[in-house]
Amino acid sequence: MRIALAQVISSSDPSSNLDLVRDYAGRAKAAGAELVVFPEAAMCAFGNPLGSVAEPLDGPWASTVRQIAADLGIAIVAGMFTPGSGGRVRNTLLVTGPGTETSYDKIHLFDAFGFAESDAVDGGDAPVTFSLGGMTFGLATCYDVRFPALFTANARAGADVNIVCASWGAGPGKTEQWDLLVRARALDSTTYVLACGQGDPASLGRPLEGTAPTGVGHSAVVSPLGEELAALGEAPGLAVLDLDPELVAQVRERLPVLANAKDFAAA
Repeated sequence: MRIALAQVISSSDPSSNLDLVRDYAGRAKAAGAELVVFPEAAMCAFGNPLGSVAEPLDGPWASTVRQIAADLGIAIVAGMFTPGSGGRVRNTLLVTGPGTETSYDKIHLFDAFGFAESDAVDGGDAPVTFSLGGMTFGLATCYDVRFPALFTANARAGADVNIVCASWGAGPGKTEQWDLLVRARALDSTTYVLACGQGDPASLGRPLEGTAPTGVGHSAVVSPLGEELAALGEAPGLAVLDLDPELVAQVRERLPVLANAKDFAAA
């Protein structure tokens, strides 16, 4: 199955960001991809008021993404914001395309490194998987990558691939942590990991302002053995790669960490 990672840099304008989705989804389709993954906050960059842009999954932004996917005949995963409770929003991944429609609300909120996502975002509470092209995909968002249990839960639910959409925060050592974490989660779950992050705004000459996580780039496709199969740098770009569904079964036969794992949960 051929997949694509669209490492874009979102602006504060959801309409302009739809143009990015249309452009990169078209390029992915032209390259033969069945699925194209966009980052977290593809709808609107962090550091902007989120309540004013949040829309339901049947609202105009998601409906346009849905139409792009239908017109091109490609599945799209893209980060957006949907209404939450208490005046907050949900940090949502929309999954849409031919025969595919679901969504995931980010479970682990980024209250770290001087940023408090929970001030504006209402957390989700359930893992989500979906099937496409004979493979099963689990979903995760940014800070979720620090929590192995979500990735193994997706794998136990049948996932061959874990998708991580991110808008990673910059700072000393943060890019190295991202690279390490996405490879570790592949090994924990013996799945492919499709790690798609926002590009670094500095690559377009935009200065970093405040503590909002606006991206560092370094999107990657990682094998179930933690090998980096494709990678991007800091600037916007598209990575295209074929996934082999048989590889996951082969790795799990050789490295049965899911079968060997013990449960240490408190009674």
